[in-house]
Amino acid sequence: MGKFHEFIKPTHQKFIEEQHIFFVATAPLSADGHVNLSPKGLDCFRVLSKAKVAYMDLISSGNETSAHTLENGRITFMFCSFQGAPNILRLYGKGQTVLPGTSLWDEYAPHFIIYPSTRQLIVATIDLVQTSCGFGVPLFKYTGERDVHFNWAEKKGADGLQEYIQEKNLVSLDGLPTNLGLLQ
Repeated sequence: MGKFHEFIKPTHQKFIEEQHIFFVATAPLSADGHVNLSPKGLDCFRVLSKAKVAYMDLISSGNETSAHTLENGRITFMFCSFQGAPNILRLYGKGQTVLPGTSLWDEYAPHFIIYPSTRQLIVATIDLVQTSCGFGVPLFKYTGERDVHFNWAEKKGADGLQEYIQEKNLVSLDGLPTNLGLLQ
């Protein structure tokens, strides 16, 4: 049976920091819209306080999280234990996109390693934390991070990355604008 908490406790933060992967989910308000669920790796997630988290988001083939949080703010993060004791932890809250060149960027970016392919930061205020057993989550062995993204980004170069953003990251699958699209 799941347990609910009003804020992130130190034991939750420790568990989060031990995980090599997390998942982020968002959805548009439209009943016909697509729910988005994305896996994230690297050392890109930070617990900033008992009610605030953020992650560094790299340029990728879509930008659903930005579009959905711009429209309605809803966001859920999930962490699963794939090694050791079983556990699942979910963080529910309201998220926002923070873009380079803004005062919020200056506030949050120092918490991360910012790469040439860093697109944005996603910052969320958490209003509910849930833990559950995770008994059905299989065991996996972590063997390291992939370098494919960074090789791709280096090959594209700064101009190529900006062109890619213009082509792939300005609207969601459902045609909603992203924060990057609003800058156009």
